Parts: sequence; C-alpha cells; structure tokens
Amino acid sequence: MFSLLLLIAVPYLFYSINSLKILRSPPNPSPLPLSLPVTLPVHLNVSTSEPLLENPKTLHENTTLHHIVFGIGASSKLWDHRKNYIKLWWRPDEMRGIVWLDEHVKKDPDDDNLLPPIMISSNTSDFPYKNPKGHRSAIRISRIISETLKLGMKDVRWFVMGDDDTVFVADNLVRVLSKYDHNQYYYIGSSSESHLQNIYFSYGMAYGGGGFAISYPLAKELARMQDRCIKRYPELYGSDDRIQACMAELGVPLTREPGFHQYDVYGNLYGLLAAHPIAPLVSLHHLDLVEPIFPDMDRIQSLQKLKVPMQLDSAGLMQQSICYDQSRQWTISVSWGYTVQIFRGIIPPREIEKPARTFLNWYPKAGYKAFAFNTRSLSKNSCQRPSIYCLADAVYTGNNKMAQLACMLARTFLIQIVSGRFPIPLRSLKWRFIRGLIPIFGIRLQEETVAES
Repeated sequence: MFSLLLLIAVPYLFYSINSLKILRSPPNPSPLPLSLPVTLPVHLNVSTSEPLLENPKTLHENTTLHHIVFGIGASSKLWDHRKNYIKLWWRPDEMRGIVWLDEHVKKDPDDDNLLPPIMISSNTSDFPYKNPKGHRSAIRISRIISETLKLGMKDVRWFVMGDDDTVFVADNLVRVLSKYDHNQYYYIGSSSESHLQNIYFSYGMAYGGGGFAISYPLAKELARMQDRCIKRYPELYGSDDRIQACMAELGVPLTREPGFHQYDVYGNLYGLLAAHPIAPLVSLHHLDLVEPIFPDMDRIQSLQKLKVPMQLDSAGLMQQSICYDQSRQWTISVSWGYTVQIFRGIIPPREIEKPARTFLNWYPKAGYKAFAFNTRSLSKNSCQRPSIYCLADAVYTGNNKMAQLACMLARTFLIQIVSGRFPIPLRSLKWRFIRGLIPIFGIRLQEETVAES
C-alpha cells in the first residue's frame, strides 16, 4: 500500500515543482509572426492612429447648440414648401448647418437670415443603385454627414441629420446629446412606429426623417470608409439603411432615444402626442402626411402655436402627467403644452399611458397589431370617451415654486394647468408625474373632439 502511495505522490511532486518554476520564471515568448492569424471583417476600416479624447480642458464644457452641426437633406422640387418647416426651428445666430439640395433653386432674399446656407450635393452617378422600388437620391442623402464633415467646421461635437420636413426641438436635442461622451463613437436615434418598417429595414437603424446624431469621431471614421461601403450595398432602398450598413461595418450599434420621431403613420397624431413617452421631445417628421396637430389650423400655424409652450418649458413639452379627482371620479391626463383629457372613472396609469389609436399604420391593411408599441382603442360609446381640450395659450407667471393644483375645470370650459419647472437634471427624470405636479404656467384650452382612425 505504501509503495502504491509513493508511486502516485512522486510524479505529482515533480509536476508541482515544475509548475512553480514556470510561474516564477520570466516569460520568454516567441516572436510574433508578421501576419497574425486573426479574422476581421473584410471591410472594417477603423483608424486607431488618432486618440479619441480631446484636450482635457474641453471634456467638462457643456454641450451647446454651437457644438452641433446640422445636415439637412432636401429636394429642389419641394423646397418652396418644405423650407417653411425649417424656419420654425432654425436659429441663425445660434446654429450651424447646411441644407443639401440636388439642384440649384431660386433664392428668396428674405430667407437669407431665416434658413441655413444651401449647398448642392456631389455627383453620385458613379455609385451603383439597384433597388427597383427606391430612388437613387438615397445615395446622395446618405453622404450628407460625410460631405458636411469635409467642410472643416471647428469645435464640432455632433453631426445631426434630418430631412427638410423634420422639425427639431433644439433645446431638447442639446439635453439629449449632453448625456453622452462626444469623444466616443455614438450613433443616436430611434426606429419606426411601424413594426413592418423595422422588419423590412432594421430595428437597429436610426430613421433619418426623425433625425439622428453621430459623434464627431464616428463621423470621421464614416467619412473615411463610406464611399467604399455604400458601393457594397446597391440593393438597399434608402439613405438610412445605407448609413446603418456602414455603422454595422464599423461595429457601432444604435443608441436609442425615444424623443426622435419618424412618425411612420397616417391620420391624426393626437394619440401619440398626448401619451408621449417619458423623454424629451426632440423631433417631429412626416408632417405633410398627417393632419395638423391643432384643430382649425394648417400645419405651419399648428407648429407655430406649439412654439409658445416650447419656448416657456421645452423640457416638459408633451410630457404626460396623470392625476385623479376622487370626488368626481375623474381620471385626468395632461400633455404639457398640448392637451388635457378628462375620463369618467378611475383608470389605471398603465392604460392611460398607451397612445389612443387616432392614427393609422404606415401599412394601413396591417392594422393595429403592426405598430411597434402598445396602443389602446377609442371606445365606440361616446360616454366612455374622454373630454378633450387643446391648448389655446400658455403664459409664464413668474412663479417657480411647486404647486399641487393639477387640473381645474371652470364653468366656462377653461382648464388651468399649474406646474413648476423642475431643477432636477433631465437624465434623472425617468418617471411620470402622478397626481400632478405639473410647470407654474396658466394654460387656456379649447374643447375639441378627436375621432379614431
């Protein structure tokens, strides 16, 4: 028995001693081969010759509109009409950007101080395009970020892409981008409201009509490889999917921000706007395809009206608050700067926060099951539908204190919404106000009815 134990122990002892020698001795690796046997994506072209970090002094500077450059894709055929959307949000003294057109247009001297400079996109006839349902202008639009970068503007942190019918809430855009380190690779935007659109294109794609943002270092990498990249995808439909294809090659995923809105819907946006998610409203798109957001107005007038509460408290714009009147058995939903709904009965927040289907899917025959989010139907019983009041005016009272008065219905059908602008950093506000502490503003509202699409 002893001999058997000795026979087992001796080899183990020698093995342990040898292992200790290996651990204690300095490494002496063999020289690396000139060509490493590592498989990389064939077309990956990420340069590491330049550091991502800026001068440390700039790391703590707040992001402002000055650090953002807009690239706006536009069509010469639609320019006379679509330029009016840009005028609504463009601030000539604070913003930088370029409108990229396919052809020269006749300029109106009155527009010089109201719109970004206009440039003509480069010729893209050498790029293959083989999608039978699309238009090759998608190639031109997909190169807007790269062409804007090559203009050499200084002190740029973000490039933001949008269409000529995109309306940005500029201050909220700054708030959203300020959450991210602009020295790193970021591709920020949102997907479509249509599940089928996201399936046909990609859930990982930012839709350009709703707008998306690309950090400066990522834009530089994109510009280096984009022309080669898009030549590899002649079968793609649009500009957005070409951008996403190049982002996939660069290994950069989409960072989702729900405030960017493509609005791939038809009909009335009321249900979506009245139940806006807990996020800053950054953009609106497809405004020519939906009804005006306020009654008895055209589209431009409606958006001009929305600018009043936007200028008072853009951070709270469209934010939904839910409160209850126990004595009257009312459920009250307030979308700041837009609308108030009063429901009979006590309805749980999880139902009220779902958008009411006042709109149709991008593919109308697909029905409500083809939305990329939960919705609720409007009752066919008029007694069970909410009383709806739309914004008539918004006035700042000069009082920043919090108030607990949420909603008050007067005999004259005036509703006063009382709220305070919150000093809490926006990134920490990830909850909805229940029983309403909503901004110290007085809002006059007008009664309105909304039909289900």
